[in-house]
Formats: sequence, C-alpha cells, structure tokens
Amino acid sequence: MKRVVIFTIGLSTLLSSGCAVQKNWAATGGSRSDGTIRLSYEVGEFEQAHLSERQAVLLATKRCRVWGYRGAEAFGGVTRQCNRFGGFNGCANWTVTKEYQCTGTGQPASR
Repeated sequence: MKRVVIFTIGLSTLLSSGCAVQKNWAATGGSRSDGTIRLSYEVGEFEQAHLSERQAVLLATKRCRVWGYRGAEAFGGVTRQCNRFGGFNGCANWTVTKEYQCTGTGQPASR
C-alpha cells in the first residue's frame, strides 16, 4: 500500500511540475490608429513558459516605430485562451496574449 501511495504522490508531483520551456513572444495583432500591439505565445498543459520581457518590449517597440511611434509600454495583464480542450486541467494548449501601447505621436516615419 505504501508503494502505491508513494508512486501516486511522485506521479502527481511530476505532472504538476511540468517542463520548463523557453518561449518567445510573437506579434499577433494590433491597431495603428489605436497605437496598440498584441504579442502572444502558445503553451502546453504541462509546460512552464520562461519568457523575456525585454524581448517582448523590443518587439513591440519595433512594430510601433514602423507606425511612427517612439516606443511601447505594456499595459494591463495577460489573457489566456484555450486552443485545445482535454487533458487534466480541461485545456491541453493555451494562447497567452499581452497588449502594448505605442508611445509618442504616431506620425508616419520619415524616410
């Protein structure tokens, strides 16, 4: 009986700890007129995403500069949307999205 309990505890610890995975933000939307950029990444049920906030800000800033803004700042939190139902927690794959506000005037970049 002790072996079954120890095995069950070990298995549940392994499943809940997940795998550490390096993820990168990708631009997935935005609005030039609103000066907003949406960045997202996907994460599996047992993955623990490691992200670089610096990479996210640089990517958002780059997108904003194309529209003539000076930079970008994160605002609000993140949203999670289930892409594939199933698994132990009800969702096997998530899309996580964070929104950034462009800063500056929003004038077309001069060439």
